Amino acid sequence: MSKAPLTLYLAAPRGFCAGVVRAIKIVEMALEKWGAPVYVRHEIVHNKFVVDGLRDQGAVFVEELDECPPDRPVIFSAHGVPKAVPAAAEAREMVYVDATCPLVSKVHIEAERHHENGLQMIMIGHAGHPETVGTMGQLPEGEVLLVEEPGDVATLEVRDPEKLAYITQTTLSIDDTANVVAALKARFPAIVGPHKEDICYATTNRQHAVKEMAPNCDAILVIGAPNSSNSKRLVEVGAAAGCKYSQLVQRAADIDWRALEGIRSIGLTAGASAPEVLVNEVVDAFRARYEVTVEMVETAQENVEFKVPRVLRVPA
Repeated sequence: MSKAPLTLYLAAPRGFCAGVVRAIKIVEMALEKWGAPVYVRHEIVHNKFVVDGLRDQGAVFVEELDECPPDRPVIFSAHGVPKAVPAAAEAREMVYVDATCPLVSKVHIEAERHHENGLQMIMIGHAGHPETVGTMGQLPEGEVLLVEEPGDVATLEVRDPEKLAYITQTTLSIDDTANVVAALKARFPAIVGPHKEDICYATTNRQHAVKEMAPNCDAILVIGAPNSSNSKRLVEVGAAAGCKYSQLVQRAADIDWRALEGIRSIGLTAGASAPEVLVNEVVDAFRARYEVTVEMVETAQENVEFKVPRVLRVPA
């Protein structure tokens, strides 16, 4: 029986961003330098495959600092941590390495600068997401107010409408965020925004590629974790750009083949914490079932690289 033809649109850029590459490298280099176990507070990046791989090498993942022994190194995840966490590590005289993505750190610094200038911060982000918790935790309680959607703006109680600034989580939907910003500016005309969007280059680029390919696709699959903000946003962007079936899968085994019956074209991308090996696994799964023609949809080229902290570049 001959296989049905299928055009597979492969988004570029997709998968790992520079912050994720750096964070994984930090854990690997820490294991090389200090040996196992090395503790990691929160999943280093939101991807089970990556976390399991590092666990096999001797990384121990915990949610809170007090689960770490004081005599082993601890690494803070790429999402960033509240100020209280490194302070507590210092109080316990622990060796720690901060793997916070430099683009998240940039938002932290921005928040502090506004705070020093007497402005109250409004953060656009998802409640409970580690990046949001980390960014809000840079400033004293009550200094950062959280909004998730345009409707939240109406109920905000601010100290002084003339002294406000906003920041955002780096992994949000560009279009959704623009709507929240518009609502903020309508209610608080004096609000100060970032020079350049806080949404990072990788989030922006991956969303653009999905928008570009969505109109040609019967279905879109995003490889990523259910707790990965940027991956979930890619699913939403695909749906908003007109693709009726836009789904998140962790890996090939999770694909719902029955839902894909009769399709002629599929778009494939991966969130910023999903490794390319999982993309190849999904492409192979399609090749096993269809006569696949792969077409690249490249909307940008990325050549960003971040250095690892100096403590890892000097021998133990």
